[in-house]
Amino acid sequence: MRVRSKTPRTTTVGPLQIESLDHEGKGIARHDGKVMFIEGALPGESVEASIYRRKPAFEQGFATRIFNESVSRTTPGCAFFGLCGGCSLQHMDLRTQVAAKQRVLEDNLRHIGKVQPELMMPAIHGPDWGYRHRARLTVRNVLKKGTVLVGFHEKRSSYVADMTACEVLPKRMSRLLPLLRELVGSLSIHDRLPQIEIALTDDNDVLVLRNLESLTPEDEQRIRHFADAQGVSIWLQPAGPDTAHPFHPPGAETLSYTLPEFDVRVSFKPTDFTQVNHSINRVLVRRALGLLDPRPGERIADLFCGLGNFTLPIARSGAQVTGIEGAMGLISRAEENAKNNDLSRNTRFLVMDLFRIDAAQWRALGPFDKLLIDPPRDGAMELVKLIGADGPKRIVYVSCNPATLARDAEVLVAVHGYTLKAAGIVNMFPHTAHVESIAWFEKE
Repeated sequence: MRVRSKTPRTTTVGPLQIESLDHEGKGIARHDGKVMFIEGALPGESVEASIYRRKPAFEQGFATRIFNESVSRTTPGCAFFGLCGGCSLQHMDLRTQVAAKQRVLEDNLRHIGKVQPELMMPAIHGPDWGYRHRARLTVRNVLKKGTVLVGFHEKRSSYVADMTACEVLPKRMSRLLPLLRELVGSLSIHDRLPQIEIALTDDNDVLVLRNLESLTPEDEQRIRHFADAQGVSIWLQPAGPDTAHPFHPPGAETLSYTLPEFDVRVSFKPTDFTQVNHSINRVLVRRALGLLDPRPGERIADLFCGLGNFTLPIARSGAQVTGIEGAMGLISRAEENAKNNDLSRNTRFLVMDLFRIDAAQWRALGPFDKLLIDPPRDGAMELVKLIGADGPKRIVYVSCNPATLARDAEVLVAVHGYTLKAAGIVNMFPHTAHVESIAWFEKE
């Protein structure tokens, strides 16, 4: 089997025997005393590889020929896999992807955190195609090709992939990629429009055009016609995210998603952070609240609360919930969401930089019975250091980086005396090496 790749060959080596996978889904082999990390190779396979990076202790390359295929190998679902850098695991069946991510979480907890959960929970997974309801597409006017490209970056490159479809986007958005190329190419600012952000809901599709220069009247007319013909809403963003505003159609509806199990609707701007996978997010919220087990009257903090994705379902239980976030805009929309869901009476929202919080600020918030922590990739080290002997009896930690989860878990367990009761992965991004996870800590 031959594997297509645009990257020019440097040095070809092989056959290499692939022993296992690394944390990014690359095959691991050994050759001439070095560890080899080979993209597109699976455990049990023998491959030929082209090496593009050499270091004294390791080398990196990509598989150019597979001599014996693993039973876990599958045909990629996208014609642009191998060129586009958006996905890295489409050659691996979904069951193997999930198992590999579970091992990443286990290895990080064991080696970085020096902890082991009492229970590894079943993985949360769902649709593996058409799941991505948020995306940031790069736009590039390529003079050599005489065209505008719209898509994700190529693998290991700053170039934009020449792609006309994307199988992890919903079909209605995937089919727009070639039409967006035509639209941008027809505008007077085609070389001053570097990005298109996508935000999709069940009833409204928004495209945010990052326009570095003002549109001409002709540009505006072309964009209006495109929006009407394709049934999408167009926003413009002339500067930072806060400058994004509706352009066409006039009076565009607010975007929102629902959490039906908790009778909650969350409204948001297309440039706000929301989970990319709506169906998985619903299951994630259900599991997080099942582990947290909020009760009426309990005092619970939702840290890094964003728009209230967890805060509002927790409040629906009757608990008193404090949502804390560093961005004023997100807090304002979280307060509005609480009001619209008739949950203002048992929620309060505070603006606070949780990366710089000190002991006095933490004490001033008052004791909490339980915590839900959902930090960005950097984790919550400064915060977990402050949780002392009088810390909450239960913590549920939702993570988008197993390494920082493991680092923080070591502090909670070794320093503060918590037990890691359970952990598991959430396959929020199928066909990528991204590992989302959830962990439950209890103080006996």
